[in-house]
Amino acid sequence: MTVLTLIACLSLLAWLWLTFCQGGFWRTDVRLPPRAADSPRPSVAIVVPARDEAEVLPLSLPSLLAQRYGGEARVILVDDGSTDGTGELARRLGSAPGAALPLTVTSPGEPPAGWTGKLWALRHGVELAGDVEYLLLTDADIAHEPDSLENLVSSAEGAEGADAGHGYDLVSQMARLSVRTRWEQLIVPAFVYFFAQLYPFRWSNEPGSRTAAAAGGCTLVRREALARAGGVAAIRGAVIDDVNLARLVKRGGGRTWLGLADSVDSVRPYPELGQLWRMVSRSAYAQLRHNVFLLAGTVLGLTLVYLVPPVLTLVGAVTLAPPVALPALAAWALMTFTYRPMLAYYGRPAREALLLPFTAGLYLLMTVDSAIQHWRGRGAAWKGRTYPAPEKEPAR
Repeated sequence: MTVLTLIACLSLLAWLWLTFCQGGFWRTDVRLPPRAADSPRPSVAIVVPARDEAEVLPLSLPSLLAQRYGGEARVILVDDGSTDGTGELARRLGSAPGAALPLTVTSPGEPPAGWTGKLWALRHGVELAGDVEYLLLTDADIAHEPDSLENLVSSAEGAEGADAGHGYDLVSQMARLSVRTRWEQLIVPAFVYFFAQLYPFRWSNEPGSRTAAAAGGCTLVRREALARAGGVAAIRGAVIDDVNLARLVKRGGGRTWLGLADSVDSVRPYPELGQLWRMVSRSAYAQLRHNVFLLAGTVLGLTLVYLVPPVLTLVGAVTLAPPVALPALAAWALMTFTYRPMLAYYGRPAREALLLPFTAGLYLLMTVDSAIQHWRGRGAAWKGRTYPAPEKEPAR
């Protein structure tokens, strides 16, 4: 067996494992769980951290203010040091006709050392929310259909199999991102696909599983569960706040759920590759815990899983080497098969699955760039702030 044949077979084995043993990560039928029957709805505060969001706020904030909800609810927008008039614009939108929910606009000031700006803003909003039963944490670029809050709370209250009707402590939906431009169409579906591969939704939704994840754009959490787990302060320095929040709640004994959204959409456009590149690279190395060995393993893994199949398929075909071409082609076929449901979810044609190796190559470069920017002291930079790697706790 030649070296190339061995590499092709390893790639095929990897794809067989991913397809059949990785929690069905590629399936797109994980949607909001069955909802509870009509009953009095618990109180909710919708907390929106916003920093320089005047461009997208007119497309997102009115959708929150117009929520049709059968209980007490209000919106708290936390202006995180904006310089583009975000706070003033939010106040005008809050007083416009059609706003069914009351709006509070507040500002916490600059975050202290050890806090990311978003989590400092969320902490301020959570404290201002007071004694509500649920908190909906949603980003300023996320638009919600009128029944979004009702559906989220109903699903949390009516989780099947819950003890004593307790339901879920955290319900999160992966908002549907924009795929209008060619770069968005190439990058965005793969972004969600890779996320699901890292954190299979079905595994995350199992109470006994160690996997835990959420999508920061839309996360409903019980206030008591959040407080029991240590509150927002417990993850104050996290760059990847959504996954860390889900871990926090789950480790505290809470029950979590994550799935794809049907009525929650991002309104932020990413028309250029550079914007998408920064979106991914700002947190990619943090996802690897700033570990150079994990970085090396990720580069090797992406190469074996995504780049090897098309390359060795071509090499085997040109050199008339079936032992190389056939396993590589089978691996590429499994890759294409598992990517098609995500493309269908985003309304993209199935033929674009053939471009996934190219997209994966871009993600590989984004990940390496994330590490380089971190080593240069510019890692995890977002809207004028740069966050260093968290300091390791001393051994005890």
